[in-house]
Amino acid sequence: MRILSGIQPSGRLHVGNYFGMMEPAIRLQNEGEAFYFIADYHSLTTVHDPAELRANVRDVAVDFLACGLDPNKATFFRQSDVPEVTELSWLLSTVTPMGFLKRCHSFKDKTERGMEATHGLFAYPVLMAADILIYDSEVVPVGEDQKQHLEVTRDIALKFNNRYGEVFVIPKSRIRDDKAKVPGLDGQKMSKSYGNTIEIFGEQKPTRKKIMSIVTDSTPVEAPKNPEGSIIVDLYRLVASEDEVATMETDFRAGGTGYGDLKKRLFEALWDHFEPMRQRREELLAAPDYVETVLREGAERASASARPTLERARKACGIR
Repeated sequence: MRILSGIQPSGRLHVGNYFGMMEPAIRLQNEGEAFYFIADYHSLTTVHDPAELRANVRDVAVDFLACGLDPNKATFFRQSDVPEVTELSWLLSTVTPMGFLKRCHSFKDKTERGMEATHGLFAYPVLMAADILIYDSEVVPVGEDQKQHLEVTRDIALKFNNRYGEVFVIPKSRIRDDKAKVPGLDGQKMSKSYGNTIEIFGEQKPTRKKIMSIVTDSTPVEAPKNPEGSIIVDLYRLVASEDEVATMETDFRAGGTGYGDLKKRLFEALWDHFEPMRQRREELLAAPDYVETVLREGAERASASARPTLERARKACGIR
Protein backbone atom coordinates (compact mmCIF):
# COMPACT_ATOMS: atom_id res chain seq x y z
CA MET A 1 0.00 0.00 0.00
CA ARG A 2 1.40 3.37 -1.00
CA ILE A 3 0.41 6.31 1.22
CA LEU A 4 0.75 10.02 0.39
CA SER A 5 0.35 13.06 2.62
CA GLY A 6 1.70 16.61 2.69
CA ILE A 7 1.86 19.57 5.01
CA GLN A 8 2.26 23.27 4.21
CA PRO A 9 5.14 25.27 5.69
CA SER A 10 2.96 28.30 6.34
CA GLY A 11 4.07 28.96 9.93
CA ARG A 12 4.92 27.32 13.23
CA LEU A 13 3.26 23.93 13.58
CA HIS A 14 0.55 23.65 16.20
CA VAL A 15 -1.32 21.00 18.17
CA GLY A 16 -3.98 20.81 15.44
CA ASN A 17 -1.30 20.01 12.84
CA TYR A 18 0.12 17.31 15.08
CA PHE A 19 -3.06 15.42 15.90
CA GLY A 20 -4.74 16.19 12.57
CA MET A 21 -1.95 15.17 10.20
CA MET A 22 1.44 14.42 11.76
CA GLU A 23 0.57 11.82 14.39
CA PRO A 24 -1.64 9.79 12.00
CA ALA A 25 1.09 9.98 9.32
CA ILE A 26 3.72 8.75 11.77
CA ARG A 27 1.51 5.78 12.64
CA LEU A 28 0.90 5.01 8.96
CA GLN A 29 4.61 4.84 8.14
CA ASN A 30 4.49 1.35 9.69
CA GLU A 31 1.58 0.20 7.51
CA GLY A 32 2.85 0.76 3.99
CA GLU A 33 5.15 2.67 1.65
CA ALA A 34 4.75 6.25 2.83
CA PHE A 35 5.56 9.45 0.90
CA TYR A 36 5.39 12.62 3.02
CA PHE A 37 6.23 16.01 1.56
CA ILE A 38 6.59 19.62 2.66
CA ALA A 39 4.27 21.51 0.31
CA ASP A 40 6.35 24.62 -0.31
CA TYR A 41 4.83 25.28 -3.75
CA HIS A 42 1.36 25.28 -2.21
CA SER A 43 2.45 27.67 0.53
CA LEU A 44 3.34 30.34 -2.05
CA THR A 45 -0.36 31.25 -2.09
CA THR A 46 0.01 32.58 1.46
CA VAL A 47 3.72 33.05 2.24
CA HIS A 48 5.36 35.76 0.14
CA ASP A 49 8.61 36.36 2.03
CA PRO A 50 11.44 34.12 0.70
CA ALA A 51 13.38 34.08 3.97
CA GLU A 52 10.23 33.23 5.91
CA LEU A 53 9.42 30.36 3.54
CA ARG A 54 12.91 28.88 3.83
CA ALA A 55 12.74 29.10 7.63
CA ASN A 56 9.27 27.53 7.66
CA VAL A 57 10.43 24.60 5.51
CA ARG A 58 13.37 23.98 7.84
CA ASP A 59 11.14 24.15 10.91
CA VAL A 60 8.58 21.73 9.47
CA ALA A 61 11.32 19.26 8.61
CA VAL A 62 12.84 19.46 12.09
CA ASP A 63 9.45 19.30 13.83
CA PHE A 64 8.25 16.30 11.83
CA LEU A 65 11.45 14.37 12.51
CA ALA A 66 11.32 15.34 16.18
CA CYS A 67 7.76 14.04 16.42
CA GLY A 68 8.74 10.59 15.19
CA LEU A 69 8.88 10.51 11.41
CA ASP A 70 11.46 7.86 10.50
CA PRO A 71 13.27 8.55 7.18
CA ASN A 72 14.15 4.85 7.02
CA LYS A 73 10.44 4.01 6.87
CA ALA A 74 9.01 7.01 5.00
CA THR A 75 10.18 9.03 2.02
CA PHE A 76 10.31 12.61 3.33
CA PHE A 77 11.06 15.50 0.97
CA ARG A 78 10.40 19.04 -0.23
CA GLN A 79 7.72 19.26 -2.89
CA SER A 80 9.83 21.69 -4.94
CA ASP A 81 12.73 19.21 -5.12
CA VAL A 82 10.65 16.96 -7.40
CA PRO A 83 10.21 18.98 -10.64
CA GLU A 84 8.17 16.21 -12.24
CA VAL A 85 5.21 17.31 -10.10
CA THR A 86 4.83 20.72 -11.74
CA GLU A 87 5.05 19.27 -15.26
CA LEU A 88 2.37 16.74 -14.43
CA SER A 89 0.26 19.54 -13.00
CA TRP A 90 0.19 21.19 -16.43
CA LEU A 91 -0.76 17.95 -18.18
CA LEU A 92 -3.60 17.45 -15.71
CA SER A 93 -4.77 21.02 -16.11
CA THR A 94 -5.50 20.38 -19.80
CA VAL A 95 -8.23 17.87 -18.88
CA THR A 96 -9.57 19.63 -15.77
CA PRO A 97 -12.93 21.35 -16.36
CA MET A 98 -13.30 24.80 -14.85
CA GLY A 99 -16.47 23.57 -13.17
CA PHE A 100 -14.44 21.18 -11.00
CA LEU A 101 -12.39 24.04 -9.63
CA LYS A 102 -15.29 26.48 -9.24
CA ARG A 103 -17.02 24.02 -6.95
CA CYS A 104 -14.08 23.79 -4.53
CA HIS A 105 -14.97 25.22 -1.12
CA SER A 106 -11.38 26.12 -0.21
CA PHE A 107 -11.06 28.81 -2.92
CA LYS A 108 -14.38 30.37 -1.95
CA ASP A 109 -13.60 30.31 1.76
CA LYS A 110 -10.14 31.83 1.39
CA THR A 111 -11.15 34.60 -1.01
CA GLU A 112 -14.10 35.48 1.23
CA ARG A 113 -11.59 35.92 4.08
CA GLY A 114 -9.68 38.43 1.97
CA MET A 115 -7.03 36.34 0.18
CA GLU A 116 -6.19 37.48 -3.34
CA ALA A 117 -7.94 35.40 -5.99
CA THR A 118 -4.82 34.29 -7.87
CA HIS A 119 -4.61 31.54 -10.45
CA GLY A 120 -2.41 29.59 -8.04
CA LEU A 121 -5.11 29.64 -5.38
CA PHE A 122 -7.78 28.71 -7.92
CA ALA A 123 -5.74 25.90 -9.49
CA TYR A 124 -4.50 24.60 -6.13
CA PRO A 125 -6.48 21.32 -6.50
CA VAL A 126 -4.72 20.52 -9.79
CA LEU A 127 -1.28 20.77 -8.21
CA MET A 128 -2.60 18.70 -5.32
CA ALA A 129 -3.79 16.08 -7.80
CA ALA A 130 -0.32 15.98 -9.34
CA ASP A 131 1.19 15.51 -5.86
CA ILE A 132 -1.03 12.50 -5.30
CA LEU A 133 -1.08 10.86 -8.72
CA ILE A 134 2.59 11.09 -9.60
CA TYR A 135 3.58 8.58 -6.90
CA ASP A 136 0.82 6.08 -7.80
CA SER A 137 -0.64 6.78 -4.37
CA GLU A 138 -3.29 4.33 -3.26
CA VAL A 139 -4.31 5.82 0.09
CA VAL A 140 -4.52 9.51 1.03
CA PRO A 141 -5.38 10.28 4.68
CA VAL A 142 -7.62 13.36 4.83
CA GLY A 143 -9.83 15.15 7.31
CA GLU A 144 -13.55 15.55 6.70
CA ASP A 145 -12.95 19.12 5.47
CA GLN A 146 -10.43 17.90 2.86
CA LYS A 147 -12.52 15.15 1.29
CA GLN A 148 -13.54 17.38 -1.60
CA HIS A 149 -9.96 17.91 -2.82
CA LEU A 150 -9.39 14.15 -2.91
CA GLU A 151 -12.63 13.71 -4.86
CA VAL A 152 -11.42 16.34 -7.35
CA THR A 153 -8.15 14.40 -7.70
CA ARG A 154 -10.08 11.22 -8.43
CA ASP A 155 -12.26 13.04 -10.99
CA ILE A 156 -9.20 14.54 -12.74
CA ALA A 157 -7.48 11.14 -12.87
CA LEU A 158 -10.59 9.53 -14.33
CA LYS A 159 -10.90 12.31 -16.95
CA PHE A 160 -7.28 11.78 -17.97
CA ASN A 161 -7.64 8.00 -18.07
CA ASN A 162 -10.84 8.23 -20.10
CA ARG A 163 -9.10 10.41 -22.67
CA TYR A 164 -5.68 8.76 -22.86
CA GLY A 165 -5.94 5.28 -21.36
CA GLU A 166 -5.20 3.77 -17.97
CA VAL A 167 -2.34 6.02 -16.90
CA PHE A 168 -3.10 6.78 -13.25
CA VAL A 169 -3.93 4.77 -10.16
CA ILE A 170 -7.20 6.07 -8.72
CA PRO A 171 -6.48 6.89 -5.06
CA LYS A 172 -8.81 6.24 -2.16
CA SER A 173 -9.28 8.46 0.85
CA ARG A 174 -8.85 7.36 4.44
CA ILE A 175 -10.80 9.69 6.70
CA ARG A 176 -8.89 10.55 9.83
CA ASP A 177 -10.53 9.93 13.19
CA ASP A 178 -12.01 12.55 15.53
CA LYS A 179 -8.56 13.60 16.72
CA ALA A 180 -8.31 15.52 13.45
CA LYS A 181 -10.98 17.91 14.80
CA VAL A 182 -8.79 19.79 17.25
CA PRO A 183 -10.43 22.88 18.77
CA GLY A 184 -8.54 26.15 19.00
CA LEU A 185 -8.47 28.60 21.89
CA ASP A 186 -11.81 30.08 20.78
CA GLY A 187 -13.62 26.81 20.05
CA GLN A 188 -13.29 27.01 16.28
CA LYS A 189 -11.08 24.46 14.50
CA MET A 190 -7.47 25.18 15.41
CA SER A 191 -5.97 27.08 12.49
CA LYS A 192 -3.34 29.75 11.87
CA SER A 193 -5.99 31.53 9.80
CA TYR A 194 -8.06 32.06 12.96
CA GLY A 195 -5.13 32.97 15.21
CA ASN A 196 -6.30 30.43 17.80
CA THR A 197 -3.40 27.96 17.84
CA ILE A 198 -1.21 26.35 20.48
CA GLU A 199 2.26 25.71 19.05
CA ILE A 200 3.76 22.26 19.50
CA PHE A 201 7.16 23.68 20.36
CA GLY A 202 6.29 27.09 21.73
CA GLU A 203 8.11 28.57 24.72
CA GLN A 204 6.78 27.55 28.12
CA LYS A 205 5.46 30.89 29.41
CA PRO A 206 3.70 31.95 26.17
CA THR A 207 2.18 28.47 25.85
CA ARG A 208 0.86 28.59 29.40
CA LYS A 209 -0.54 32.07 28.76
CA LYS A 210 -2.35 30.86 25.64
CA ILE A 211 -3.93 27.94 27.45
CA MET A 212 -5.00 30.17 30.33
CA SER A 213 -6.75 32.38 27.74
CA ILE A 214 -9.06 29.60 26.51
CA VAL A 215 -12.60 30.93 26.24
CA THR A 216 -14.94 29.67 28.99
CA ASP A 217 -18.29 30.73 30.42
CA SER A 218 -18.86 32.61 33.68
CA THR A 219 -19.81 29.62 35.85
CA PRO A 220 -18.45 30.27 39.38
CA VAL A 221 -15.82 28.04 40.98
CA GLU A 222 -18.22 26.29 43.39
CA ALA A 223 -20.85 25.48 40.74
CA PRO A 224 -21.00 22.27 38.64
CA LYS A 225 -19.79 22.66 35.08
CA ASN A 226 -20.66 20.79 31.90
CA PRO A 227 -17.66 18.96 30.39
CA GLU A 228 -19.55 18.26 27.16
CA GLY A 229 -18.21 20.49 24.41
CA SER A 230 -15.60 22.06 26.71
CA ILE A 231 -12.45 23.14 24.86
CA ILE A 232 -10.44 22.25 27.97
CA VAL A 233 -11.73 18.68 28.07
CA ASP A 234 -11.49 18.19 24.31
CA LEU A 235 -7.83 19.24 24.29
CA TYR A 236 -7.06 17.27 27.45
CA ARG A 237 -8.50 14.14 25.85
CA LEU A 238 -5.78 14.30 23.18
CA VAL A 239 -2.90 13.94 25.65
CA ALA A 240 -4.34 12.33 28.81
CA SER A 241 -5.27 8.75 29.68
CA GLU A 242 -8.90 7.63 29.84
CA ASP A 243 -8.74 7.62 33.65
CA GLU A 244 -7.34 11.15 33.71
CA VAL A 245 -10.06 12.38 31.36
CA ALA A 246 -12.72 10.69 33.49
CA THR A 247 -11.32 12.41 36.59
CA MET A 248 -11.42 15.81 34.89
CA GLU A 249 -15.02 15.24 33.76
CA THR A 250 -15.96 14.27 37.34
CA ASP A 251 -14.31 17.44 38.66
CA PHE A 252 -16.27 19.49 36.14
CA ARG A 253 -19.59 18.04 37.26
CA ALA A 254 -18.83 18.10 41.01
CA GLY A 255 -18.06 21.81 41.21
CA GLY A 256 -15.47 23.29 43.51
CA THR A 257 -12.77 23.42 40.84
CA GLY A 258 -12.37 26.62 38.82
CA TYR A 259 -11.62 26.84 35.14
CA GLY A 260 -8.20 28.27 35.97
CA ASP A 261 -7.16 25.10 37.81
CA LEU A 262 -8.51 22.93 35.02
CA LYS A 263 -6.55 24.92 32.44
CA LYS A 264 -3.38 24.47 34.51
CA ARG A 265 -3.98 20.72 34.45
CA LEU A 266 -4.36 20.87 30.67
CA PHE A 267 -1.15 22.86 30.27
CA GLU A 268 0.85 20.38 32.35
CA ALA A 269 -0.50 17.43 30.34
CA LEU A 270 0.28 19.09 27.00
CA TRP A 271 3.74 20.18 28.12
CA ASP A 272 4.61 16.69 29.41
CA HIS A 273 3.26 15.01 26.27
CA PHE A 274 5.63 16.90 23.97
CA GLU A 275 8.66 16.90 26.30
CA PRO A 276 10.47 13.94 24.63
CA MET A 277 9.85 15.56 21.23
CA ARG A 278 11.27 18.87 22.46
CA GLN A 279 14.45 17.08 23.49
CA ARG A 280 14.72 15.37 20.10
CA ARG A 281 14.09 18.69 18.37
CA GLU A 282 17.04 20.29 20.17
CA GLU A 283 19.27 17.47 18.93
CA LEU A 284 18.07 18.00 15.35
CA LEU A 285 18.58 21.76 15.49
CA ALA A 286 22.19 21.04 16.38
CA ALA A 287 22.54 18.80 13.30
CA PRO A 288 21.24 20.84 10.30
CA ASP A 289 23.32 18.81 7.83
CA TYR A 290 21.47 15.66 8.88
CA VAL A 291 18.08 17.26 8.28
CA GLU A 292 19.14 18.51 4.84
CA THR A 293 20.49 15.06 3.96
CA VAL A 294 17.16 13.46 4.89
CA LEU A 295 15.28 15.87 2.59
CA ARG A 296 17.75 15.48 -0.28
CA GLU A 297 17.75 11.68 -0.14
CA GLY A 298 13.98 11.68 0.19
CA ALA A 299 13.67 13.85 -2.93
CA GLU A 300 15.91 11.46 -4.86
CA ARG A 301 13.69 8.52 -3.95
CA ALA A 302 10.54 10.52 -4.71
CA SER A 303 11.87 11.58 -8.13
CA ALA A 304 12.78 8.01 -8.96
CA SER A 305 9.19 7.04 -8.24
CA ALA A 306 7.70 10.05 -10.05
CA ARG A 307 9.61 9.76 -13.32
CA PRO A 308 7.93 6.58 -14.64
CA THR A 309 4.48 8.02 -13.92
CA LEU A 310 5.31 11.27 -15.70
CA GLU A 311 6.69 9.36 -18.67
CA ARG A 312 3.48 7.34 -18.92
CA ALA A 313 1.46 10.55 -18.90
CA ARG A 314 3.74 12.28 -21.45
CA LYS A 315 3.65 9.29 -23.77
CA ALA A 316 -0.12 8.99 -23.49
CA CYS A 317 -0.51 12.68 -24.44
CA GLY A 318 1.88 12.43 -27.38
CA ILE A 319 4.71 14.40 -25.70
CA ARG A 320 8.11 12.89 -26.46
